[in-house]
Amino acid sequence: MTTIDFITELFCQVEEKIDDNKHPQAKLYPSEVVTLALLYALKGCGQRAYWRWLTRDYRPLFHELPHRTRLFRLFNSHRHYVDEFLADPSLIGVTDSYGIELLHPIREGRSDKQIGKKGKSNKRWIVGGKLCYLLNHLGLVVSWACDTANVYDGSAFQHLVDDVADQMVVFSDTGFEKKDWHPTNLRICKRGEWNVRMIVETIFSMLTYVCNFKHSRHKVWDYFETKLGFTMALFNILVQWHGFQPDEGGFVPLSIAEFSL
Repeated sequence: MTTIDFITELFCQVEEKIDDNKHPQAKLYPSEVVTLALLYALKGCGQRAYWRWLTRDYRPLFHELPHRTRLFRLFNSHRHYVDEFLADPSLIGVTDSYGIELLHPIREGRSDKQIGKKGKSNKRWIVGGKLCYLLNHLGLVVSWACDTANVYDGSAFQHLVDDVADQMVVFSDTGFEKKDWHPTNLRICKRGEWNVRMIVETIFSMLTYVCNFKHSRHKVWDYFETKLGFTMALFNILVQWHGFQPDEGGFVPLSIAEFSL
Protein backbone atom coordinates (compact mmCIF):
# COMPACT_ATOMS: atom_id res chain seq x y z
CA MET A 1 0.00 0.00 0.00
CA THR A 2 1.45 3.33 -1.05
CA THR A 3 1.31 6.40 1.18
CA ILE A 4 -1.30 8.00 -1.07
CA ASP A 5 -3.48 4.88 -0.81
CA PHE A 6 -3.07 4.94 2.97
CA ILE A 7 -4.03 8.63 3.25
CA THR A 8 -7.06 8.05 1.03
CA GLU A 9 -8.25 5.09 3.09
CA LEU A 10 -7.63 6.99 6.32
CA PHE A 11 -9.73 9.88 5.03
CA CYS A 12 -12.55 7.48 4.15
CA GLN A 13 -12.53 5.98 7.64
CA VAL A 14 -12.58 9.43 9.22
CA GLU A 15 -15.43 10.58 7.00
CA GLU A 16 -17.56 7.63 8.13
CA LYS A 17 -17.18 8.65 11.77
CA ILE A 18 -17.72 12.41 11.93
CA ASP A 19 -20.28 14.96 10.84
CA ASP A 20 -18.82 16.52 7.71
CA ASN A 21 -20.77 19.77 7.49
CA LYS A 22 -18.47 22.47 6.22
CA HIS A 23 -18.68 26.10 7.29
CA PRO A 24 -19.27 28.38 4.27
CA GLN A 25 -16.02 30.28 4.94
CA ALA A 26 -13.91 27.22 5.71
CA LYS A 27 -11.34 25.92 3.24
CA LEU A 28 -11.27 22.38 4.57
CA TYR A 29 -14.00 19.93 5.56
CA PRO A 30 -13.84 18.64 9.16
CA SER A 31 -12.87 15.19 7.85
CA GLU A 32 -9.91 16.73 6.01
CA VAL A 33 -8.75 18.60 9.13
CA VAL A 34 -9.00 15.44 11.26
CA THR A 35 -7.17 13.38 8.64
CA LEU A 36 -4.34 15.94 8.55
CA ALA A 37 -4.18 15.94 12.35
CA LEU A 38 -3.95 12.13 12.41
CA LEU A 39 -1.14 12.24 9.85
CA TYR A 40 0.64 14.79 12.02
CA ALA A 41 0.36 12.44 15.00
CA LEU A 42 1.66 9.53 12.91
CA LYS A 43 4.55 11.51 11.46
CA GLY A 44 5.79 12.30 14.96
CA CYS A 45 7.84 15.36 13.98
CA GLY A 46 7.65 19.08 14.66
CA GLN A 47 5.12 21.41 13.09
CA ARG A 48 7.48 22.93 10.52
CA ALA A 49 8.91 19.56 9.46
CA TYR A 50 5.37 18.17 9.06
CA TRP A 51 4.32 21.20 7.03
CA ARG A 52 7.31 20.81 4.69
CA TRP A 53 6.57 17.10 4.22
CA LEU A 54 2.88 17.73 3.58
CA THR A 55 3.23 20.60 1.11
CA ARG A 56 6.19 19.05 -0.72
CA ASP A 57 4.79 15.56 -1.30
CA TYR A 58 1.01 15.59 -0.83
CA ARG A 59 -0.26 19.08 -1.62
CA PRO A 60 -2.38 17.75 -4.55
CA LEU A 61 -4.48 15.74 -2.05
CA PHE A 62 -5.45 18.87 -0.08
CA HIS A 63 -5.84 21.77 -2.50
CA GLU A 64 -7.23 24.36 -0.08
CA LEU A 65 -4.62 24.16 2.65
CA PRO A 66 -4.62 27.25 4.91
CA HIS A 67 -1.44 28.80 6.25
CA ARG A 68 0.65 26.57 8.51
CA THR A 69 -0.20 28.33 11.77
CA ARG A 70 -3.88 28.42 10.84
CA LEU A 71 -3.86 24.68 10.15
CA PHE A 72 -2.54 23.84 13.61
CA ARG A 73 -5.10 26.12 15.21
CA LEU A 74 -7.73 24.14 13.30
CA PHE A 75 -6.35 20.96 14.87
CA ASN A 76 -7.09 22.49 18.28
CA SER A 77 -10.63 23.52 17.37
CA HIS A 78 -11.37 20.05 15.97
CA ARG A 79 -9.98 18.14 18.96
CA HIS A 80 -13.47 17.16 20.14
CA TYR A 81 -13.68 14.73 17.21
CA VAL A 82 -11.15 12.52 19.00
CA ASP A 83 -13.99 11.15 21.14
CA GLU A 84 -15.59 9.62 18.04
CA PHE A 85 -12.66 7.21 17.68
CA LEU A 86 -12.41 6.03 21.28
CA ALA A 87 -13.48 2.47 22.09
CA ASP A 88 -16.31 1.26 24.29
CA PRO A 89 -15.60 0.00 27.82
CA SER A 90 -15.44 -3.74 28.44
CA LEU A 91 -15.71 -5.92 31.52
CA ILE A 92 -12.00 -5.63 32.36
CA GLY A 93 -9.43 -3.03 31.44
CA VAL A 94 -6.01 -1.72 32.30
CA THR A 95 -4.56 1.73 32.87
CA ASP A 96 -1.08 3.18 33.09
CA SER A 97 0.82 6.42 32.55
CA TYR A 98 3.59 7.39 30.14
CA GLY A 99 6.08 10.22 30.47
CA ILE A 100 6.69 12.49 27.47
CA GLU A 101 9.79 14.68 27.39
CA LEU A 102 9.35 18.30 26.37
CA LEU A 103 12.68 19.65 27.54
CA HIS A 104 16.09 18.36 28.57
CA PRO A 105 16.36 18.46 32.40
CA ILE A 106 19.44 20.65 32.22
CA ARG A 107 17.37 23.38 30.53
CA GLU A 108 14.65 23.37 33.19
CA GLY A 109 13.63 26.84 34.36
CA ARG A 110 15.41 28.80 31.63
CA SER A 111 12.16 30.07 30.16
CA ASP A 112 9.14 31.62 31.85
CA LYS A 113 6.96 29.94 29.20
CA GLN A 114 8.04 26.40 30.08
CA ILE A 115 4.98 24.13 30.08
CA GLY A 116 6.53 20.88 31.34
CA LYS A 117 7.36 19.98 34.91
CA LYS A 118 10.08 17.77 36.33
CA GLY A 119 9.11 14.24 37.28
CA LYS A 120 10.20 10.62 37.03
CA SER A 121 9.42 8.31 34.13
CA ASN A 122 10.88 4.81 33.79
CA LYS A 123 13.16 5.49 36.76
CA ARG A 124 14.73 8.58 35.17
CA TRP A 125 14.06 12.29 35.48
CA ILE A 126 12.30 14.10 32.66
CA VAL A 127 10.84 17.56 32.17
CA GLY A 128 7.57 17.30 30.33
CA GLY A 129 4.10 15.85 30.57
CA LYS A 130 2.41 12.62 31.46
CA LEU A 131 -0.23 10.74 29.50
CA CYS A 132 -2.55 8.22 31.15
CA TYR A 133 -4.93 6.06 29.18
CA LEU A 134 -7.51 3.38 29.94
CA LEU A 135 -7.62 0.30 27.69
CA ASN A 136 -10.36 -2.27 27.23
CA HIS A 137 -9.77 -6.02 26.94
CA LEU A 138 -8.86 -5.70 23.24
CA GLY A 139 -6.14 -3.12 23.88
CA LEU A 140 -8.13 -0.19 22.48
CA VAL A 141 -8.11 3.23 24.12
CA VAL A 142 -11.34 3.92 26.02
CA SER A 143 -10.36 7.25 27.60
CA TRP A 144 -7.26 9.31 28.30
CA ALA A 145 -5.98 12.30 30.21
CA CYS A 146 -2.74 14.25 30.49
CA ASP A 147 -0.96 16.42 33.02
CA THR A 148 2.53 17.60 33.85
CA ALA A 149 5.18 15.01 34.69
CA ASN A 150 5.36 15.90 38.37
CA VAL A 151 1.84 14.69 39.25
CA TYR A 152 0.97 11.50 41.09
CA ASP A 153 -1.09 9.03 39.05
CA GLY A 154 -3.54 8.27 41.84
CA SER A 155 -4.39 11.96 42.24
CA ALA A 156 -4.28 13.29 38.69
CA PHE A 157 -5.93 10.41 36.83
CA GLN A 158 -8.32 8.87 39.33
CA HIS A 159 -11.29 10.17 37.34
CA LEU A 160 -10.48 7.71 34.54
CA VAL A 161 -11.22 4.89 36.98
CA ASP A 162 -14.20 6.58 38.62
CA ASP A 163 -15.89 7.29 35.28
CA VAL A 164 -16.20 3.56 34.52
CA ALA A 165 -17.00 2.41 38.05
CA ASP A 166 -20.18 0.63 36.91
CA GLN A 167 -18.73 -0.75 33.68
CA MET A 168 -15.13 -1.92 34.08
CA VAL A 169 -12.79 -3.59 36.51
CA VAL A 170 -9.52 -1.69 36.02
CA PHE A 171 -6.09 -3.16 36.72
CA SER A 172 -3.24 -0.75 37.43
CA ASP A 173 0.23 -0.65 38.95
CA THR A 174 1.03 0.60 42.43
CA GLY A 175 1.23 4.17 41.14
CA PHE A 176 -2.55 4.40 41.55
CA GLU A 177 -2.51 3.64 45.25
CA LYS A 178 -3.90 6.59 47.16
CA LYS A 179 -4.91 7.12 50.74
CA ASP A 180 -8.68 7.60 51.23
CA TRP A 181 -9.40 6.52 47.63
CA HIS A 182 -10.39 2.88 47.23
CA PRO A 183 -12.77 2.46 44.28
CA THR A 184 -14.43 -0.93 44.10
CA ASN A 185 -13.50 -1.40 40.44
CA LEU A 186 -9.73 -0.81 40.85
CA ARG A 187 -7.29 -3.70 41.27
CA ILE A 188 -3.73 -2.74 42.19
CA CYS A 189 -1.16 -5.16 40.73
CA LYS A 190 2.38 -5.41 42.03
CA ARG A 191 5.27 -6.08 39.67
CA GLY A 192 4.85 -9.49 37.98
CA GLU A 193 1.47 -10.16 39.58
CA TRP A 194 -0.72 -9.91 36.47
CA ASN A 195 1.30 -10.30 33.29
CA VAL A 196 -1.59 -9.35 30.99
CA ARG A 197 -0.89 -5.76 32.07
CA MET A 198 2.16 -5.91 29.79
CA ILE A 199 -0.17 -4.92 26.96
CA VAL A 200 0.23 -1.32 28.09
CA GLU A 201 4.01 -1.58 27.68
CA THR A 202 3.52 -3.05 24.21
CA ILE A 203 1.39 -0.09 23.18
CA PHE A 204 3.80 2.41 24.71
CA SER A 205 6.58 0.75 22.70
CA MET A 206 4.63 0.94 19.43
CA LEU A 207 3.84 4.63 19.94
CA THR A 208 7.45 5.36 20.85
CA TYR A 209 8.99 3.80 17.75
CA VAL A 210 6.29 4.51 15.16
CA CYS A 211 5.10 7.96 16.27
CA ASN A 212 8.24 9.18 18.08
CA PHE A 213 5.90 9.64 21.02
CA LYS A 214 8.48 9.82 23.78
CA HIS A 215 9.60 13.33 22.80
CA SER A 216 7.62 16.40 21.85
CA ARG A 217 8.62 19.90 20.79
CA HIS A 218 5.52 21.80 21.83
CA LYS A 219 5.75 25.12 23.64
CA VAL A 220 2.01 25.62 24.25
CA TRP A 221 -0.01 23.15 26.34
CA ASP A 222 -3.14 23.22 24.14
CA TYR A 223 -1.17 22.08 21.09
CA PHE A 224 0.54 19.39 23.15
CA GLU A 225 -2.78 18.08 24.44
CA THR A 226 -4.26 18.12 20.95
CA LYS A 227 -1.47 15.95 19.59
CA LEU A 228 -1.91 13.45 22.42
CA GLY A 229 -5.62 13.18 21.71
CA PHE A 230 -5.19 12.61 17.99
CA THR A 231 -2.47 10.05 18.70
CA MET A 232 -4.93 8.07 20.84
CA ALA A 233 -7.50 8.23 18.04
CA LEU A 234 -4.86 7.25 15.48
CA PHE A 235 -3.84 4.18 17.47
CA ASN A 236 -7.42 2.90 17.65
CA ILE A 237 -7.80 3.35 13.89
CA LEU A 238 -4.53 1.71 12.87
CA VAL A 239 -4.68 -1.27 15.20
CA GLN A 240 -8.08 -2.21 13.69
CA TRP A 241 -7.05 -1.45 10.11
CA HIS A 242 -7.16 -5.12 9.00
CA GLY A 243 -9.56 -6.26 11.71
CA PHE A 244 -8.63 -8.38 14.69
CA GLN A 245 -7.00 -11.59 13.51
CA PRO A 246 -6.32 -14.05 16.37
CA ASP A 247 -3.56 -16.63 16.04
CA GLU A 248 -3.91 -20.37 16.69
CA GLY A 249 -3.89 -19.83 20.45
CA GLY A 250 -6.60 -17.15 20.28
CA PHE A 251 -4.18 -14.29 20.96
CA VAL A 252 -4.78 -11.12 18.97
CA PRO A 253 -1.44 -9.46 18.15
CA LEU A 254 -1.44 -5.67 17.99
CA SER A 255 0.81 -3.87 15.53
CA ILE A 256 1.01 -0.51 13.76
CA ALA A 257 4.58 -0.83 12.44
CA GLU A 258 3.54 -1.10 8.80
CA PHE A 259 2.06 2.41 8.90
CA SER A 260 5.25 4.18 9.92
CA LEU A 261 5.94 7.25 7.77
